Amino acid sequence: MATSIAIVGAGLGGLLLARVLHLHGIAATVYEAEAGPEARPQGGMLDIHAEDGQVALAAAGLTREFGAIVHRGAEATRVLGKDGTVLVDAPDDGSFRRPEVPRGELRRILIASLPPGTVRWGCKVAGVTALGQGRHALAFADGTRATADLVVGADGAWSRIRPLVSAAQPAYTGFVFIETWLHDADARHAAAARAVGAGMLMAPAPGRAIFAHREPGGVLHAYLVLERSQEWIAAIDFADRPAALARIAAAFEGWAPQLRDLVLGSDTDPVPRAIHALPVGHRWERVPGVTLLGDAAHLMPPSGDGANLALLDGAELGRAIAAHAGDVEAAPAAYEDAMFVRSARVAREAEAMLETMFGPRAPAGVLEMFAGGEAMG
Repeated sequence: MATSIAIVGAGLGGLLLARVLHLHGIAATVYEAEAGPEARPQGGMLDIHAEDGQVALAAAGLTREFGAIVHRGAEATRVLGKDGTVLVDAPDDGSFRRPEVPRGELRRILIASLPPGTVRWGCKVAGVTALGQGRHALAFADGTRATADLVVGADGAWSRIRPLVSAAQPAYTGFVFIETWLHDADARHAAAARAVGAGMLMAPAPGRAIFAHREPGGVLHAYLVLERSQEWIAAIDFADRPAALARIAAAFEGWAPQLRDLVLGSDTDPVPRAIHALPVGHRWERVPGVTLLGDAAHLMPPSGDGANLALLDGAELGRAIAAHAGDVEAAPAAYEDAMFVRSARVAREAEAMLETMFGPRAPAGVLEMFAGGEAMG
């Protein structure tokens, strides 16, 4: 009898897994809580690394499609001091080591690569029940149900599948990333646009930073990073744009005008992203019929690795399932052994990056990384 596979979550990792399985002639169903692929904005740019994300996309047979959505020249990186002084200006060298792509476009090509009906939209998991021998029943909020021999939790930070294998919960790291967007930036925010340049801008300082990406169509997408309590975040009405932006900008008092414009010039309401993480080295004992990938398995502070790890998780799990055809225990066990080691190493690096970026020595540690030839993001 064919093995039934349920992938919960239509993020990048879950979709990549479904694509690799499809290439190996293995059917899977992706259950996604959102009503459709356009239900919400998918965020900004992602740098897809040669050593993991690009490997995963090659395993999915999507290298050509990936190349078509790369934002050329966007691997350029600048580091500025808070006074606007350019400390590093590294152009895009054309190496294609970490090309930038819009997250929404990457998700689009993954969805398009799957047979119609693979993704079931509007299926929010309300509960999961063990049926014995590794099988599980999934109940959805709309009253429908499904059963599977293998359930893969690809449903992100607040996974509904994770409790089946682990009691771990994400903890607040103490940092919030606040998103702003500036449109028609070259005309309306010329100084900020010049500061950002062709790719990514970093302006790190102790306990705070401004990051920005140039996106297609003259858009600047910024993250304003602050070390603040959750109570501080909750006290701000982010729907009151002028008041919220003024409160955020106060944390960057005295910074160069072109940097502060990435705060005060936002054309959208600022969106706070409180950064949570699972314990470094998070792992679990093998539970029959269940496994996790991406943020559901190893949520960590943003360091440019999260999406790449999720993609690689999807590829590695898909290849393991194909290699252990008919054995729904051998495949997840082999995948988890390698994934635990890989994700623990990257999580330690992500924690170290927080200290480098926002610790008391910032931006000195960032400049040392560039001087040593280390890639950022």
